[in-house]
Amino acid sequence: MKIFWKALHLAATGIYLFFKYERNAKIQGCIALAAILLGIVLHVSKTEWIFILICIALVIALEMLNTAIEKTCNQITVQFQPNIKTIKDIAAGAVLWASCISAIIGCLIFIPKIYALITT
Repeated sequence: MKIFWKALHLAATGIYLFFKYERNAKIQGCIALAAILLGIVLHVSKTEWIFILICIALVIALEMLNTAIEKTCNQITVQFQPNIKTIKDIAAGAVLWASCISAIIGCLIFIPKIYALITT
């Protein structure tokens, strides 16, 4: 059981370090907080909450993986390597892809509610 708590502590430390030191983590954290606050204000449904939270989790988890991949690649070599560039670009592309799809989902959820609020 001690091993489990140690692993949990190390993972929580990783999350803390990610949000403390990474610029993109701070940006995405603010966007996530804004989406959560908007969801509360607009009284989104349980199903909509599921989509919102999955999108937040996916984007942040992919950004964490992207950061880990970039830091690992930077430890391998400081010299330009085409294969390492490709690895970094693909990891960053995964974050961009998830972010774009999440933005579309956010628009599908929030725009009709904001429109209804404004027009009534």
